[in-house]
Amino acid sequence: MVVQQHRRRGGAFAVAAAVVGAVATSGCSGGWGAVADDRRGGGQAGRARVDETRVDEVRKAADVLAGARSAKARTSMETATGGTRVTIRGEGGYDFVRRMGQLTVVLPKGPAGADEHRPVTELLAPGALYMKNRGAGVPVDKWVRVDTTTLEDGNLVTGGATDPLAAAELLRSARDVTYVGEEKLAGAKVRHYRGITDIAQAARIAEPHARASLAAAAKGFAMDTVPFDAYLDEEGRLRKVRHRFSFTNETGTVAVTSTTLLYDFGTPVAVRLPDQRDIYAGKIRA
Repeated sequence: MVVQQHRRRGGAFAVAAAVVGAVATSGCSGGWGAVADDRRGGGQAGRARVDETRVDEVRKAADVLAGARSAKARTSMETATGGTRVTIRGEGGYDFVRRMGQLTVVLPKGPAGADEHRPVTELLAPGALYMKNRGAGVPVDKWVRVDTTTLEDGNLVTGGATDPLAAAELLRSARDVTYVGEEKLAGAKVRHYRGITDIAQAARIAEPHARASLAAAAKGFAMDTVPFDAYLDEEGRLRKVRHRFSFTNETGTVAVTSTTLLYDFGTPVAVRLPDQRDIYAGKIRA
């Protein structure tokens, strides 16, 4: 399987260490049925390479989402390092027209089974990630703002959830796509595709709002290719997408499976960015 090797340089990951840092310190494992890794059909015989029409359908997933306007979202980021698996879960909604979303991200329990962190509220916007209940010395009533164009992963991993629209924008450079088969997902009939995508190419052809963050990721990852599974409904809407990344840190190689589930399209999603006075300007503990 082709994976990305992401090498940490500088302090990019330290900003969101409370989210991603739990990978290296937690001894627990977790899963989430709604977006759990679904490999049904992966071994089906007779899978044919998809014709260009269907490849184009995958590549246009982000455009179709813009037409759908908004959706509720659930995310799951499963990490594995040194035999330990941890799942970070998120739930909220995304406005694909305004290109903004809000997620409540739940960090994994500690080794004793206790909730060591309060849920983190995340606001997603073009080029920015806002986090509340960040911890690490940040007052509970303050937000932390992160410029995602400066992150070595473009916030594909750092926030503990991949921005749903960025996940769709990555599919613009899909290639080596195969059609796995037709499946049922949350009661909807979906077409399951599998392939790889290229971050650098996606950054070049993505919509303007996503280019800078994806370009940062393309520079930060040692390899550009990322395996994916995409599930599209009969209207061409992306219902589920799973990307598989990996990066290296002080503890070794961390494998990351990031899954986004979209449903209840058209549900209004209200996102209000914090005022400048509510953004923490002090020092954040590593």
